[in-house]
Amino acid sequence: MATEIEHKYLVKTDSFKERTSRVIHIRQGYLCREKDRTVRVRITDNKAFVTIKGRGHGAARAEFEYEIPRQDGEQLLTMCLDHVIDKSRHIVIDHDNKWEVDVYHGRLQGLVTAELEIPDENYTYPLPDFLGENVTDEHRFSNAALSLI
Repeated sequence: MATEIEHKYLVKTDSFKERTSRVIHIRQGYLCREKDRTVRVRITDNKAFVTIKGRGHGAARAEFEYEIPRQDGEQLLTMCLDHVIDKSRHIVIDHDNKWEVDVYHGRLQGLVTAELEIPDENYTYPLPDFLGENVTDEHRFSNAALSLI
């Protein structure tokens, strides 16, 4: 079983843009969004994925991700619940940590978050200057919750 441990922050300045090494356009929606599990469809610039996530325990949760044909991903997006999220993901390396800074578009315009996947709960890391409030434990900032807005 794969386990994902992520920390999520609001972004307070756009200084991350000058340190961005790559930008990926992402559209994603949810086929299942329940308390104990989500099933997500994500299409990036040239790939598509289905991701199943289990219930979280702190910042950790089970995660299984599988690449699927892009055409299948496009069809699955039309079957998703509520709204499809549209965002640009900026990859920023800071002190050897890979931050994923998501700039949301459309109805979520103005929201910018940053996530860092860490190897274990005891991992410590310096905070880049563009970070604001830690929202790791605030469900309302999960992409599953954001797809309801």
